[in-house]
Amino acid sequence: MAARGGGAPCGACKFLGRKCVEGCVFAPYFQTEELGAAHFAAIHKIFGTSNFSKLLHSIPSDQERFDAVVSISYEAQARLQDPVYGCVSHISALQQQVAHLQGELAFIRGRMTTFCFPPMKRVHLSPSTRTTTITIPSFQPSK
Repeated sequence: MAARGGGAPCGACKFLGRKCVEGCVFAPYFQTEELGAAHFAAIHKIFGTSNFSKLLHSIPSDQERFDAVVSISYEAQARLQDPVYGCVSHISALQQQVAHLQGELAFIRGRMTTFCFPPMKRVHLSPSTRTTTITIPSFQPSK
């Protein structure tokens, strides 16, 4: 935007080689540093500037627009790395990792209950006096 930083263009306008005007739709999301230009370059290559601009204009709230920019930037970078699957390959790998770790966790919890917390045996004293319940851990040899 012209009002920021002495008229320095945002990352998107810098990439496009144009002057960043007041009210630039890309300025709030792509700062002047190189990272902003790199993220916009990925979006430009995958989705196109016009399509991306139309999408931003169609989103009413600023927070939703920011979330959309983050998501689209991630998808564009993933598509550059893996043109066929994009971020779906990342999601699939993470789901497999979660499933594997859940299996390990279930196994470890099962082993912990076997070794650390043996089953308890209850002993009841005669009801003729006072009723008292004593819990005595039972010993089970490990297998």
